[in-house]
Amino acid sequence: MNYISDILFWISTGLLIPVIVLLILLFGRALLLIGSFFGQYLSVRKAQATVNAALKDLTPDAVAEKLPHNSTAPVICSLLAILEHRDQPAEVQRLISDYELLMEKELNAPKTLAKMGPMLGLMGTLIPMGPALVGLSKGDIASMAYNMQVAFATTVVGLFAAAIGVITQQAKRRWFMYDLTRLEYVADLIHQKSEK
Repeated sequence: MNYISDILFWISTGLLIPVIVLLILLFGRALLLIGSFFGQYLSVRKAQATVNAALKDLTPDAVAEKLPHNSTAPVICSLLAILEHRDQPAEVQRLISDYELLMEKELNAPKTLAKMGPMLGLMGTLIPMGPALVGLSKGDIASMAYNMQVAFATTVVGLFAAAIGVITQQAKRRWFMYDLTRLEYVADLIHQKSEK
């Protein structure tokens, strides 16, 4: 039995370095996500204002004229494509589905941070606890203090990455759902016009 527990101990201890490296990568990714989030926030606000102003006219031609054709905002590009293919209902539905897929792709990074941060943080907390307890039983306070420091640091980094992931995921989901309702509104408007 001691042999099996020793194997488990060495496996878990061997995982500490990969866990710490992954936590550092998650931390870096969280910082990049914060930076891109603010840039995306400004872009989304501008695109939503443009779309809302264009949707005040209820005719597809008037909406298409008011939208900037050189915009790179996904919602404006999708809206222009929907208006261009307004005579093809299947193509309009495909464009809306493509926007939903793009939305899911954009949410992958925040989802990963939100899920992996706590997992890796917990692993980084529990792995050094074994050596810390061994150090405590041997009276090696310096070893115990070092391992506890590693345990707490990994927890904080994991929770930080998860918090950034959760906050950005919620905000982006709200932006995308708002844009999606606008796209579906235009698609319904086109459908009603074609039935008349």
